[in-house]
Parts: sequence; structure tokens; C-alpha cells
Amino acid sequence: MTKRPPTPLLDCIETPADLRKLPDHELAQLADELRLETIDAVSVTGGHLGAGLGVVELTVALHHVFDTPRDRLIWDVGHQAYPHKILTGRRGEIRTLRQPGGLSGFTKRNESEYDPFGAAHSSTSISAGLGMAVARDLAGGANNVVAVIGDGAMSAGMAYEAMNNAGALGSRLVVILNDNDMSIAPPVGAMSAYLARLVSGRTYRSIREIAKQLAERLPRFFQDKARRTEEYARGFWTGGTLFEELGFYYVGPIDGHNLDHLLPVLRNVRDSGQGPILVHVVTQKGKGYAPAEASADKYHGVVKFDPVTGQQAKAPANAPSYTGVFGAALIKAARADGRIVAVTAAMPSGTGLDGFAREFPARTFDVGIAEQHAVTFAAGLATEGYKPFCAIYSTFLQRAYDQVVHDVAIQKLPVRFAIDRAGLVGADGATHAGAFDVAYLSCLPGMVVMAAADEAELVHMVATAAGYDAGPIAFRYPRGEGVGVELPQTGTPLEIGRGRIVREGSRVALLSLGTRLAECLLAAEQLGHRGLSTTVADARFAKPLDEALILRLAREHEVLVTVEEGSVGGFGSHVLDLLARAGVLDGGLKVRTLTLPDTFQDHDKPEAMYALAGLDCAGIVRTVERALGAPSAIRRA
Repeated sequence: MTKRPPTPLLDCIETPADLRKLPDHELAQLADELRLETIDAVSVTGGHLGAGLGVVELTVALHHVFDTPRDRLIWDVGHQAYPHKILTGRRGEIRTLRQPGGLSGFTKRNESEYDPFGAAHSSTSISAGLGMAVARDLAGGANNVVAVIGDGAMSAGMAYEAMNNAGALGSRLVVILNDNDMSIAPPVGAMSAYLARLVSGRTYRSIREIAKQLAERLPRFFQDKARRTEEYARGFWTGGTLFEELGFYYVGPIDGHNLDHLLPVLRNVRDSGQGPILVHVVTQKGKGYAPAEASADKYHGVVKFDPVTGQQAKAPANAPSYTGVFGAALIKAARADGRIVAVTAAMPSGTGLDGFAREFPARTFDVGIAEQHAVTFAAGLATEGYKPFCAIYSTFLQRAYDQVVHDVAIQKLPVRFAIDRAGLVGADGATHAGAFDVAYLSCLPGMVVMAAADEAELVHMVATAAGYDAGPIAFRYPRGEGVGVELPQTGTPLEIGRGRIVREGSRVALLSLGTRLAECLLAAEQLGHRGLSTTVADARFAKPLDEALILRLAREHEVLVTVEEGSVGGFGSHVLDLLARAGVLDGGLKVRTLTLPDTFQDHDKPEAMYALAGLDCAGIVRTVERALGAPSAIRRA
């Protein structure tokens, strides 16, 4: 007689309230089903996979033990929250992840009441959780606040700042440290689980509190000795002394895939009534899916793939990626100059420095998720005559702005900022869009800011930065493939502050900064068909401006349109300031500045996002038409 398969449980779960009705012995089956659903969904949409698979059991346990959404559950970064979304009423939409109009790839407050805090950058959960815990205490509430943070995110100073503050305040807060690299301490089987249950249980905590009260009756010297004896004795068996020093009660490490270990510890922590508490959980990225287990880095973020084989779909490559072009150009420059070093903040492959690291391991520095440190570390290297290339995504460099100002710009140190993911980034949405770097860098005295129009220009800008020692210099480039131009064998340094004319015309001038140049050229063709002779110029530099070029365009054309992949306050604003100071605007010149809209754009296909922003060919043509008047008037002209 064949054994009947178990009845699917996931179909019965609409919200965590349904999950909490299940007995403990059925949760392992639910976790298995949740893992399969996650794999199947991401195979359709692409997205982050390995991290989510690693927290399936933890997600089930947290929603089973805690009363979400009344109890606040905060996921750091949020790319591991796909299983959480499936369990919190979003299973029906899970195959819209990162798709136009669909679910976000991260936690998002306006998407669900089960997402109390939006996150796509790392190391924010403990700070946010502490704020929620203090707000609860001020309001006289009694709910729990749980922050789940990975060991990588714990490399950021902000996490320790929050823990230090939490320890001082003493508010009831639970931090789950998800250690998926075994970078702190491995669990040691049954003994580890037993000790975790013991020290998190009411009996141990009661005895500990009684001993503390007795010690308080002793002289101060003996009080300190008693406290340290208990702390180090417990630390010897369970670890966690660092967290204890920050004021957290440490529990762990425990196996994050064993529900028999997780559930009793989480219940003890929930019922403890004290805080803050840190529970150290060890998990495996990609758990339960062989391809992801075997290659955690390749399955951290994936495109669509075959769930049976794990084979990821590959779009035909028409041109090399900007990131790859940067990495290759930097390697060539470093072969010729032994003073070139590379610095990244936990993104060696994302910024194209993985190849550089293989060839120059001693000259590559991955400082972890610590952008502030990365910038000042690079500044220190620059003081000693080295040429640091600090490669950081535009959106992540925002986290180190004070260091860019105070530690680099004021001291005029020649740190080279390679700013990846400039402009819109598609499925990663507003949190990862490189919208603000031109504005926040171009306002700094002495800063040189470049933007590559294509991959060949990027090669030249790497060479320009390598040879520039007068102060800080930055160059930005987008995510994705280049436009397919022929790459030079070696880069040629550009003259600082000099743009170029790409196409000559007489009536309309399009002045582009960055990779919208290709759309400007298409727009010029269309405008030419309508009788509007159009000049196209590549500014190359947002700072210093090519004033001679801009003033020539302003004086020789009826309409001047600036085009940039950045926010208001950037390149176009600096051009307007120049024109106003030069008095050119008094002569009737029609100037229009095309920027990203003054909103945070939701995730979509990049081309759709640029069209919505008016930064495609059609948007540029439309802007020129409106500046000149009705289209019929243009045809008559």
C-alpha cells in the first residue's frame, strides 16, 4: 500500500494568524513547502534567492511564536524577506516580485502592515527596532520588537552604535543575529541547543537575578567580580561576550534550520520580559536547494532560472557591461602604476573589482559594509602617496557623505570615486537608484565630477582619474550593458573640464551628461526631420563645467536643453547658474533642464522608467517642441 503524500499546509496559510494555529510538529512540513514556493516564484521573476532560502525555518518560527503584526518584525536589508511575504498575505502576488506594478524586492511599509520598516540598505534594523521599542515604552505598550540582522550587516558601525544605545537604555528588544557565513561561531550540536534553552529560560534568569541582588549587598569590588565571573563563565560555554559588553543578554549559537531548537528559545525570549536580548542563529545560504548551496555567491541574486537544473537564463550580450569595462580598465592602469589600489565596501563583484582582486590581492581592500570607513580609509591611503579607487554604488556612497566632505574634499586628497549604478536601476527600484550623486558631489569645492557617455568614455575617465593628483575626482556610470562602441586599448586622460561636440547644428542644442547621449543623438535625428538643425554635445564634466562650450551653445542656438540621469540640483542647475551669471538668459534663450523627476520612482524596466521621466528620445523631442511652440509652427520654421 503506497503512502499518501501529506496534505499541503501552505494552501491553508493566508496570514501568520493561520500559521500560529498549527502544532509544532507540522511546521517542518510547512517550511519545506515554503522553500519550494520561494524557489518556484524566484525562478519566474528573478531576484534574491540564497538569503531567503537560508531563513525559511527562522521565518516560520518567528511568525509562529510572535504575534505579528502587533509584534514588530524588522528584516535588515530585506532581500531575505520573500518567504516572509509569502506567509503574510502576499503569496498570490509573489510572482510579481520586482516586476512593473508588482511587489518590491525588499520590505516596504506601504505594501503590507507586516512590513513595519522599509529596508533595502543594510544595518538599519536595530536602530529602527530600538526606536519602535522606546515608542512602545513611552506609550505604555507591551508588544515585542524583533530585528533580524545578518552577520554581514553587523560589519557596519551603525549596528554597533544602535546596540550600544540599546544596552544603555535597557528597552525590551530582541535582535536575531542571522550568521550565515559561520563568521562568528558555529553551533556545537545538542550541547549548544541545550545551553541556549537553559540560559534563555525563566529558571536560569531567575537564579541570575537573585544572585545579582545578593551581589548588590556586597562591597563594590565584590559586585564587579561577581558580575564578571558569571559573564565569563557563561561566555566560556556560549560565547557572546562582545554583545554582553554592549549590554545585550546573549543566547546561542543555535541551529537556525532546526525548529526543535528554534521554537523553545524564541518562546523563552518572548516571555522573558527583559531586554535587550541577542539570539545568535546559524543558517546556510541557499539551504535546501542544491545549486544555491553549492554556489552561494551566484545565487545571492539571480535572473530567471530553471528550478529543476538551476540553470539561469542569459540574455544575449550585445556589449560589455559598464561594470566590467571599469574593472578591466582599472587592471590595465594598475599594471602600469603600482600605486593604484582598490577599495570596496562588501561589493567586489558588484563593482567589478573581483578581477582586480585576483590579479592584485595585496592591493585590494574589501572593508565590509562600512562605506564611511571605506572613504576615510581611502583618504588615509591618499595621504601616503597611493592612488585609491574607492568603488561604491551611488546610492551607498550617500552613507559616507560626511567623510567625503570632511576627510577628503576639505583636505583636497586625491581619492578616486568610481560610482557604479548611476541613474535608474530597474527592478531594484528607488532604494538603489543613483539619483543624487551629481548634486551632492558637484556642490563641493575642488571636487571633479565626470559622467561617462559610453563604455569607451569610461575607459578614458579611469585613465583621467589615475593621472589626477590635484584633489578628489569622481566618475559615474550606469548599471547594465554599454552601447556597443569600440573600446580603446588604453585610456587617454581627458582635459579636466572640457566637453566635446558630437554633432553640429544651428537652432537647437542638446547638452548631455552621461549615457543619455545616445537618446540625444536619436532625438537630434528626429528633430532634423522636422526642420530643426540640432547640435549634440557631451559635457563629460559636471564640475568643473566647460564654460566656453556652454556659453557658445547658448549664444549660437535658440533652445538649449540639458539632459542628465540625476536629480534636480545637479548638472542642469549648475548650467543655469553659469548662464545667469553670464547674462545670457537676458537675450531670450530658451533653456530647459531634463532631470529625473522629483519623486522616488517605483521599480520597472529601466527603459520604461526613463520614458516616464522624459529622458528618452521622445521626451527630449517633446521638450524641444514645447520650448519652441506648437509642432505646426516647428514645421513652418
